[in-house]
Amino acid sequence: MTLDSWWHFHLARFWLLLKQGERAANEFKVALALDPHSAQVASALGYLYGSRGEHTVAAHYLERARAITPEDAVIHFNLGFVRERRGEHEAAIAAFREAVRLQPSIDRAWFGIGLSLAALGRHAEAAQALEEAAKLQPMNPHAWYALGMAYHTLGRRDKVDQTIERLRGFDPKTTARLEQDTSHAV
Repeated sequence: MTLDSWWHFHLARFWLLLKQGERAANEFKVALALDPHSAQVASALGYLYGSRGEHTVAAHYLERARAITPEDAVIHFNLGFVRERRGEHEAAIAAFREAVRLQPSIDRAWFGIGLSLAALGRHAEAAQALEEAAKLQPMNPHAWYALGMAYHTLGRRDKVDQTIERLRGFDPKTTARLEQDTSHAV
C-alpha cells in the first residue's frame, strides 16, 4: 500500500468510527484508486457496503479482493455472506466452502453453509454443516437453533430433543423459541 493510499485507508477507518459511512466509502475509494491492487481496501469497501445492505456493490468489491488475494478465508466468507443475502445460495455455498477449505475453524462459514443448504431444502447436508458450526462455537445459540430446525425438518425428533437440551444449558430464550417452532418441549 502506498503512503497516500495508506493515509486514505486510515482516514476511512476514522470516518467509520464516527459512523460516517459515506465519507468512509469515499476515502476507501480514493485509497483503492491510488492502489488498485490492495485486497485490504477492496475488502473493506465490500464489508462496508455489505453492512449497509448494498449487497450487489459489496459483492463487486469482494470479488475484486478475492481476485487479488484468493487465499484469504475471510474474504471468501464475506463474499459468501453477501451472496447468501442476495439469494444466490449455490454461489454462497461455494464461497463458504472455499473459506472452510482455507481455514477449517471458521465457524461462521460452516453456519453460512448450513443456512444456504437449508434454504435450498438440503436439510441433511445443512445439519452436517451446522453440527460443525456448533462444535466449533458451542455457545452459539443461532447455530444450535438452526441445527434443531434442520433436525425437525428431517423428522429427527430425538436429535431435536438433544439439541433443545444442549441449548437449554446456556440460552433459555432461544430454547423456548426452538421448542415453540418445533411444537414440542423436552
